[in-house]
Amino acid sequence: MAVIILILLYMQRKFVSFSKRVFTGLGLGIVFGLLLQFMYGSGSEVVRLSVDWFNIMGNGYIKLLQMVVMPLVFISILSAFTKATLSHNIGKIGGLIIGLLVGTTAIAAAIGIGASIAADLQSLQLEQGAKESAQIEKIGNTLGNLENMSAPQKLVELLPGNPFLDLTGARPTSTIAVVIFSAFLGMAYIGVKRKKPDQAELFAKITDSLYTIIMRVVTLILRLTPYGVLALMTKIAATSDLMAIWRLGKFVLASYVALLIMFGVHLLLITLSGLNPVTYVKKVIPVLTFAFTSRSSAGTLPLNVQTQNKELGVPEGIANFAGSFGISIGQNGCAGIYPAMLAVMVAPAAGIDPTSLSFILTLIAVVAISSFGVAGVGGGATFAALIVLSTMNLPVALVGLLISIEPLIDMARTAVNVSGSMTAGLITSKVTKQLDTSVYRNTAPAQEAVTPLQNL
Repeated sequence: MAVIILILLYMQRKFVSFSKRVFTGLGLGIVFGLLLQFMYGSGSEVVRLSVDWFNIMGNGYIKLLQMVVMPLVFISILSAFTKATLSHNIGKIGGLIIGLLVGTTAIAAAIGIGASIAADLQSLQLEQGAKESAQIEKIGNTLGNLENMSAPQKLVELLPGNPFLDLTGARPTSTIAVVIFSAFLGMAYIGVKRKKPDQAELFAKITDSLYTIIMRVVTLILRLTPYGVLALMTKIAATSDLMAIWRLGKFVLASYVALLIMFGVHLLLITLSGLNPVTYVKKVIPVLTFAFTSRSSAGTLPLNVQTQNKELGVPEGIANFAGSFGISIGQNGCAGIYPAMLAVMVAPAAGIDPTSLSFILTLIAVVAISSFGVAGVGGGATFAALIVLSTMNLPVALVGLLISIEPLIDMARTAVNVSGSMTAGLITSKVTKQLDTSVYRNTAPAQEAVTPLQNL
């Protein structure tokens, strides 16, 4: 591991592009992790102790990103108001972003249903071991809290009853609550600006200073991305249960096919909006790579927002709204495809025909509505699946039986989640005619470009 870290350091000193360093960390992490597993075994003491040390770099990096998420969401939304980038058409912008996130999640649910039926996942035989039993028991405890809440109560939970608590990220819906709180402060600023311009100007200067400092912190953390990706991929490759992946290969393959189709839907929407989808793919690969390895939409937020703004030409305000809402609303992979696939798998056990039109339409509607408030960290898909299955009165134990392959599928789900939020920001900018197309079309090589992301 020390040798690989030195290789990445050498590449950084030679000014190798950020994207190439991220992919180098990704590839070397997979190879190194598999070597450890084949030499010692995934459950060996050597691998366990090694991964513990690697986690200092991998999980430590995730912690640093999580540290900056809430301050970034708060100050970015507020700054969008003080810079007048959201003072006009805020209702239209917010409505478009939420509509795109929820609408694409409904499409994702339909794709998940189709993939599950086409692969005949209803007949998949699952084994229940000690890990699975423990997970099912944990799910039962979580479900008890969910079942006691009605749909209106779940919507009320999105509101910031205690914004200072939400700034700590204490609830699954904290991100949305912070966005709402920031928007209220922003609207209050606009009102004060008309009546007391001097005080509003002081507030705007303080906000701008805080925004500059927070973004500098984000840049410092993002420089660690290749090393974080290296450690995270090494851990996944070294500790994954390869036999479980082989046994459940049908489900893994069907999931990846569905997720790839959903990514194709994103590209189709971008094409229909009049933009080149190839340019989009080239520019967002570093972001999706990190989302894939970290399994955290929230952790990817800083890179998500910066890429939308600096690489795709999306205004700061829209980029922050799309990235922030995308953490907890309409996650296409975790809240769309995954719950829909599980619902189709368990429907026969509940005496329901998963191919009936009424079941399919009801499931798509439930998935879309339930996509509000899904936590943007690893495990958010489990939360989404519990909500959907319990609402549809279907058995929830299946969620626990898939624990052995959860990390492998969750990586691709997270990448699709992040792509969905970036697509929403990009299309909203294009529709509202605020997209800087010159930035979007700029395909200069990384070594010639001067944007902060490419020079990390």
